[in-house]
Amino acid sequence: MSGGKRFRHGLVLGKFYPPHAGHHHLVRTAQDQCERLTVLVCAASVESVPLADRVAWMREAHPGAQVVGAVDDIPVDLHDPAIWEAHMAIFRGAVAGRVDAVFTSEAYGTELARRFGAEEVLVDRGRTLFPVSGTAVREDPAGCWEFLGPAVRASLTRRVVVLGAESTGTTTLSRALAEHYRGRGGVWAKTGWVAEYGRQYSEEKLAAARAADPAASWEDVSFTSEEFPVIARRQDAEEERAARLGSPVLFCDTDSFATGIWHERYMGGRSEEVEKIAELTRRDLYLLTDHADVPFEDDGLRDGPQLRPWMTGRFREELARTGRRFLVVGGDRAARLAKAVAAVDELLAEGWHFADPLPENR
Repeated sequence: MSGGKRFRHGLVLGKFYPPHAGHHHLVRTAQDQCERLTVLVCAASVESVPLADRVAWMREAHPGAQVVGAVDDIPVDLHDPAIWEAHMAIFRGAVAGRVDAVFTSEAYGTELARRFGAEEVLVDRGRTLFPVSGTAVREDPAGCWEFLGPAVRASLTRRVVVLGAESTGTTTLSRALAEHYRGRGGVWAKTGWVAEYGRQYSEEKLAAARAADPAASWEDVSFTSEEFPVIARRQDAEEERAARLGSPVLFCDTDSFATGIWHERYMGGRSEEVEKIAELTRRDLYLLTDHADVPFEDDGLRDGPQLRPWMTGRFREELARTGRRFLVVGGDRAARLAKAVAAVDELLAEGWHFADPLPENR
């Protein structure tokens, strides 16, 4: 045995529904004591987080371990030897090779280790280092946010997108919302905001045009259809990065769905590629800024005041057609913010909904 490791092959088994800091501590402890570690993720079909997601999350968090997954729909009864053996058939089928040690924080660890013919290693059974459980996370993700890793946070973050026509206050409102929720403190202090990448892209195009001709203006800048998927993907990447780092709610100044409308505005039609990109990421609420009550301001990157009513209409039509949850916000800044906060609070009050795991007979 090399490197001071006690065991050749260790096993960590769990639902990881979803994984949290206690799980990660268990895996890291096992890795420190094993030459090779298998992490077996077991999911029941009734559960609402896909097995593939849980496996991916654990692989990201523990690249040095072999993470495998299995569907286990066998009833849970710790007193029934036949049911135990049915579970073991699934476990043995998923875990390659002899297991020398089973690492666990659960009461069933003793019997699990015995059936594998392995040594039991109990890790923080009282959960004193990380006072959290999968049940607690499912009941109150926001209350357990500090115990969740980046990938799980990104999956659970409520994503709110502010979108609208040119010069309708999307940046103002989205920034104000982020500042409002940061002001609540606690877990909300890290509430994120995602800037509109399309604007940065446009600024760079104008700068390039002026490098060639100092007299160039926005009217001299043109787009091709191929540029919009680039913008959409970058917008989504920035959103995903922010969702991994922030609070349970994230505010975005536009998204890839909105990029599809901008393609329509500049290219005269829809982009199938952009529409496919937009379907890859879940958003929870859209706030559509009405063009009414907001005077058009030309900041050097705008040229379509007459198109604002048309764009507002197209946003509304596509949001409705695709079944997205949305709210139109109008009025002055204070009224818009108050209406938006009320809608976001309503969204957050709905909580997170996890399907119950299979009941256990202990």
